[in-house]
Amino acid sequence: MIDQTAIHHRALPLENALQHHLRLDAVEAATTPAFAFTLRFAAGEHVPEHEHGRAQLLHPITGVVIVSTQMGRWMVPPDHALWIPAGVRHSVDMIGEVEMQSVYVQSDAMPGLPVHLHVTGLTPLMRSLSEEVVRQGPDNDEPRSRLIQALLLHEIPRLPERPLGLPLPAHPGLARLCRSFISAPSARLEIDEWAARTGMSRRTFTRVFRQETGLSLSAWRQQACVMAALPRLTAGDAVTVVALDLGYDSMPAFTTMFSRVMGAPPKAYLTNQKAA
Repeated sequence: MIDQTAIHHRALPLENALQHHLRLDAVEAATTPAFAFTLRFAAGEHVPEHEHGRAQLLHPITGVVIVSTQMGRWMVPPDHALWIPAGVRHSVDMIGEVEMQSVYVQSDAMPGLPVHLHVTGLTPLMRSLSEEVVRQGPDNDEPRSRLIQALLLHEIPRLPERPLGLPLPAHPGLARLCRSFISAPSARLEIDEWAARTGMSRRTFTRVFRQETGLSLSAWRQQACVMAALPRLTAGDAVTVVALDLGYDSMPAFTTMFSRVMGAPPKAYLTNQKAA
């Protein structure tokens, strides 16, 4: 069974909570199109629900973060980022010790910025631009800083979207089933069982689930399993162990599923992320 203790909530220490509120104030007071912080959190820390007047590009350098909203949960491993539009209320949970960069962007800074919450890959150029914006500090309006910020803004729409979101249905019965599954994901999930538990026919359940989440139950299950597997694989757990814990009959079966979702088998995917 997958160990879920890594995502149990642990409140921010008082000093970190104060810094969090100061950062929120700084986000609202900033005048430049983009600025960034580097943040550090202990394993298991929880940032309570909040929102920003700016869009946020959240990028873990180390560790994995889980971002939760009313719409679902999004997992962000290293070398990925999460684009959070302005005004979206969200909380953040840390898996392992986390060092994270957050870039805050004026939503109207340029046409073409994304308007939906999603996980992206992180290009080497964006990584370098984010680091430089952190070094500049907030409200740096020098010509060179403006050019770097402008390039960062143009790079954001080019970031490749990654399927690491797990939308939650609004239907109460479906939502309960989904939340229960997320706490203990498994390859063994039957449509007929879930349909019976919600009092629907198989056909009605399939239609409603896709309407509510935008995904088939099979695709949703696979993404939930990848979200459970990636933190463990990133931490160095063996692929075979993770596959068996998730209920897959063999490593090849798990590898096939992982490749379908992520575009590469686990070992190749992790190697490519380290080399990026």
